[in-house]
Amino acid sequence: MKVISTNKAPAAIGPYSQAIVTGGYVFTSGQIPIDPATGEVAGDCIVCQAEQVMANLKEVLEAAGASFESAVKTTCFLADMADFTAFNSVYEKYFVNKPARSCVAVKTLPKGVKVEVEVIAEIG
Repeated sequence: MKVISTNKAPAAIGPYSQAIVTGGYVFTSGQIPIDPATGEVAGDCIVCQAEQVMANLKEVLEAAGASFESAVKTTCFLADMADFTAFNSVYEKYFVNKPARSCVAVKTLPKGVKVEVEVIAEIG
C-alpha cells in the first residue's frame, strides 16, 4: 500500500491518510469543503461547498495518478437531503462517466459542513 499526501488538499484532521493506493486503485478519504490555503470552510451554501470538495478531490486523485474520469465508485454524505438537487448540479460536472454512487443524509459532518465525498478510482 502507498499513502497519498498532497499539500494541495486539506491535511487529514485525524489519524488517517488523504488516500491509499493498492491493487491498482486509489481509495480517498472523505473530503470536506476546507480551503487548503486558509484552513477554513469554503462558503456556507451547498454549491460553494460542493465545488471546494471537488477541487480537493481533484488534487488527491491527481496525486495518486487518477482522475474523476477513472472513478468507479463514490460515496456522498449530505447534512440535509434537501440539498440533493443542488449538490447533483455540481457533482455531474465532475463525474461525467457516472460511476456507481451512494448518497446519504447524515446527522452531522466534521466542522458542521454540508457535504463530504469519498472516491474509489482506477490508477493510470
